Amino acid sequence: MRYPERLLSEDEDVLLMFRPHWKVLLPALLWAMLLAALAGAAVAALDPPWQWVAAGGAALVWLLLAGRSVLRWWFTAYVLTTERIVVRRGMVARTGVEIPLEQVTNVLFSQSVLERLLRYGDVVLEAAGSQGRSELHDIPDPEGFQHDVYKARGLRMLHHRTGGRPAADPVAVLERLADLRERGHLSDEEFETEKQRLLGR
Repeated sequence: MRYPERLLSEDEDVLLMFRPHWKVLLPALLWAMLLAALAGAAVAALDPPWQWVAAGGAALVWLLLAGRSVLRWWFTAYVLTTERIVVRRGMVARTGVEIPLEQVTNVLFSQSVLERLLRYGDVVLEAAGSQGRSELHDIPDPEGFQHDVYKARGLRMLHHRTGGRPAADPVAVLERLADLRERGHLSDEEFETEKQRLLGR
């Protein structure tokens, strides 16, 4: 799964791209198992060509009951770039939501006990301006996603303040980078990379 490069701005990079957690496919899987069992019993009890009719009927019922959820999962993408968060849904009729990172004011996540065991949950993005509040459901590793959004937002805000160039006050920028590292939004390696870039080395 790749995000179309034509939809990215000149200096924009994709940091994360993923589909909803696989648990959304469980109903489709259960329907497949049930219908396969019923079709198997029907095929064993029937003579040709009714065996093929039973198998084809089971496949058609599965498509009607579960195929839509599989397609919805396949054509849903969550994307985190160096500039924004993008949610894309749909195969023919598409919908999309884009939230610039600099407008994100808060990232919240919630998990039940079962969701924590299966490593998925819901994420709420609170943003300034007209974006308001966006709810993202069935996110794999929501705590990790929260961390990644905060880290990307911190680097984006730093980029805005420096205009993409070394800042007039490198000490202030280094302090900001150190703060991001202390809060866990930057690793030591990322801190050193940004520091060397700031110092022009």
